[in-house]
Amino acid sequence: MKGFLTHSRPMNVRGLDHDGTIVREGAQDRVPAAFAPVVAAAGARITETFDAARLHSAYLYGSIPRGTARPGVSDLDLLLALHREPTAADRADARALEVALDESFPQVNGVGMLLFGIGTLLSELERHDQGFMVACLCTLLTGPDLARQLPRYRPTALLARETNGDLALVRPSWRAQVAAAVTGADRLALSRVIARRLVRTGFTLVMPRWGGWTSDLGPAAQLFISYYPERADEMRLAAAVGRAPSADPAVLSMLVDDLGPWLATEYTAVHGVKAPR
Repeated sequence: MKGFLTHSRPMNVRGLDHDGTIVREGAQDRVPAAFAPVVAAAGARITETFDAARLHSAYLYGSIPRGTARPGVSDLDLLLALHREPTAADRADARALEVALDESFPQVNGVGMLLFGIGTLLSELERHDQGFMVACLCTLLTGPDLARQLPRYRPTALLARETNGDLALVRPSWRAQVAAAVTGADRLALSRVIARRLVRTGFTLVMPRWGGWTSDLGPAAQLFISYYPERADEMRLAAAVGRAPSADPAVLSMLVDDLGPWLATEYTAVHGVKAPR
């Protein structure tokens, strides 16, 4: 089925188009002025590093294309779709680009670059996970838009299961990472990643009942709380840490050993487990 246009479309308050499908949430014209030079440099450096034989297309996602980024606080999130599955050399080139962009622009607080082969992004297995990400959460930066080859998506239990139905599987790795986080900087970085994942998992737990989509941490947390008020304090803290990371070991413990296991159990009971990769 044909997917999205290359620009965002008008949406209602639930992030849906007139037919009830999820609207692509970002757009180039929503990038805040402070981040325009970053985005321009990212596009230029990506195409300089990854030639046409390697790169199919590149995308922005996160707060910058949504227009909610804050200078000095927000990170730059990028996704590269390669003609073939990424190699060690591709990952090394991407890592060098991350470092160079982060060092060049003080308005970004970190740069992350995901690499996928287009075969993976368009596969049936990833249709409601990485495919959904490209079609609905990513904004085209350069190249042909893969969203045109992906379907329109609705806020269904299938989408919930395939995007975040593996929380129980990732928790053991979180505990290992927490145990290995010996510095404050390590704990800061880890708390941000874990908190954001928990908020978004909490949101997709209730997404089919609410009937819409958002990637903003604040609204996502509040929507979860409206269905699970008994977990309000933990989810509000997770949303706060997702925006302003904490090095406090007690905060990490709450996220990984309290909210995390409860959420994993509830998610499995409501939506089931993500298809094995």
